Amino acid sequence: RIIILASGGGSDAEAILHYFENHNAVEVTAVASNKPGAGVLQRAEKFGVDSFVFSKVELQNGSLLESLKKLNIDLIVLAGFLQLVPESFVKAFPNRILNIHPSLLPAFGGKGMYGMNVHKAVKEAKSKSSGMSVHVVNEKFDEGALLFQASVVLSPSDSPDDIAAKVLKLEHQHYPFVIEQFLKNQL
Repeated sequence: RIIILASGGGSDAEAILHYFENHNAVEVTAVASNKPGAGVLQRAEKFGVDSFVFSKVELQNGSLLESLKKLNIDLIVLAGFLQLVPESFVKAFPNRILNIHPSLLPAFGGKGMYGMNVHKAVKEAKSKSSGMSVHVVNEKFDEGALLFQASVVLSPSDSPDDIAAKVLKLEHQHYPFVIEQFLKNQL
């Protein structure tokens, strides 16, 4: 039983919802967002998955954590979730929170490095490749144990938008499978 936390449009969440839609062992129990009106909420509705919105206060004061415990969640999956996960979550769900990041960590990770910020930095650094990383979440941005990485070759003419499109394709292709394998190995 997994829950997806997301802040934005939810294309990674949709890839996960689609992958596990008729899975015999894994169920996406809910999708939650810290942004009212986030596209991810409509994507959850399309799949018939419960969704809800929570505030930063609920994230910080423990009420969201208590709600997740009541849902009997096995794994928290971050899919474009832009808040730092509180230490209380990491302790309550040790090695049971996964995140996806749009670069080959540790490069281009850390506070403020999300979305187009990452792809612009990759372009400015004239990197010959980029990619995506899946990692276990700890108390710091993008510093948990790496589980999986996939890379793509970049062209010098690639814009940050081109880089984003290439990386997003990798995310949709790999993240659901990595989640499935992690669950098989951990639970």
